[in-house]
Amino acid sequence: MNKNIVCIGAGYIGGPTMAVIAKMNPDRKVMVVDINADRIAAWNSPDFELPIYEPGLEEVVREVRGRNLFFSTDIDSAILECDIVFVGVNTPTKMFGRGAGRASDLQYWEATARNIKAISKSDKIVVEKSTLPVRTAAAMSSILNCPAMPGEASDGPRFTVLSNPEFLAEGTAINDLLKPDRVLIGGPQTPEGEAAVAEIASVYAGKDGCWVPRERILTTNVWSAELTKLAANAMLAQRVSSINAIAGLCEATGADVDEVARVMGADHRIGAKFLKAGPGFGGSCFKKDVLNLVYLCETFGLHTAAEYWYGVVKMNDHQQERIVTRLFKEMFNTLANKKIAVFGFAFKADTGDTRETPAGRVVRLLNEEHVRISITDPKALSNAKRDLADICREGLAAPAPLFVDDPYEAARDADAVLLMTDWKLYPNLDWARIFASMRKPALVFDTRNCLDDEKLRTIGFKVLNVGK
Repeated sequence: MNKNIVCIGAGYIGGPTMAVIAKMNPDRKVMVVDINADRIAAWNSPDFELPIYEPGLEEVVREVRGRNLFFSTDIDSAILECDIVFVGVNTPTKMFGRGAGRASDLQYWEATARNIKAISKSDKIVVEKSTLPVRTAAAMSSILNCPAMPGEASDGPRFTVLSNPEFLAEGTAINDLLKPDRVLIGGPQTPEGEAAVAEIASVYAGKDGCWVPRERILTTNVWSAELTKLAANAMLAQRVSSINAIAGLCEATGADVDEVARVMGADHRIGAKFLKAGPGFGGSCFKKDVLNLVYLCETFGLHTAAEYWYGVVKMNDHQQERIVTRLFKEMFNTLANKKIAVFGFAFKADTGDTRETPAGRVVRLLNEEHVRISITDPKALSNAKRDLADICREGLAAPAPLFVDDPYEAARDADAVLLMTDWKLYPNLDWARIFASMRKPALVFDTRNCLDDEKLRTIGFKVLNVGK
């Protein structure tokens, strides 16, 4: 009998993942639950104004919502009804006490585990979907399978805890789910654990085995699965910081970072992925996971390794400082009261996600220089307003940023355009029209190296790039 599935957490991971699981398993009931009533209401909206933007997501939700995919705030009923419980609650970086600024804050995860235990009347497979520190599954299993009284045998439901980390890239998440490079399932090396792993593997195989080929479903012990997620994100973040470190040297020497990356990437031992210079990495995972890895290394006395991984984050922060420093030097060593139009606030194209976006830090640094800032983005303006609310208050010395839907209006009377997100619409804008509306000399700083810089120079712009 196919087992019903619930995911606790209706965010960037839970919503898309469960939508695709429902699509590929039409014979299973799939539920997504969350305490945030507004978020659930958005998932259930009749006009499909979903709480997150992801290419292809709306089409999948339209296909399965109400058929075998359901969104609800009734967490307890869903736990009772389902045999497989995915846990996708938020695990932000802890900002207080021990490990502040590095360790994961696990209070929401623990509260969820205790609620699962309190509500359940039957055995369950509990699947870690959130990114968690190594050996968290052991803590979860201890909570779930702990007897009511010390020394007593537990005669209640039994819980098998697995790790099934996600490897999604925002902007391509639906395709990543439909055609994954690999699915990783980590479980206890016990008969119960092996049976639970096989059950979750059958979910990813899909109805009639039509989804993920068996050779792409990889199984490990729980600890390896937990660590792999952190390690994979740390390695990708390291590549971004590495190419940005090379970009600074390219600017100083006259080399072209795109040419350097192209030749390096042709080496099969290195490869071309994540060798694109830019404003630095962002999103919900990279910084958080690298800092978590730093904390783990420190905890186990691996201080040199901790310093190494912390350098990845330090280099990323430095890249955003360098952007503002170059603007400062190129704009006659003063930015006060000049207008800069920021094109793009999302941390990458094809998403509205602004968590840890490089644009956020750059805007704050510009605000400290009393720049008049106008921000435009096709999908992330509402999140930008929320993120920058503290510098938009009345009575502050620096002018509050403006949020503008139309990029032409955002650039009007600006001294510079700062392109921070490589949305496809930006290269196709009428840049001659933008130039005509700006103060002169007009500057474009393309931090994504996605514009035609020669064309811009012909129009009359002064052009800055990263690594050139």
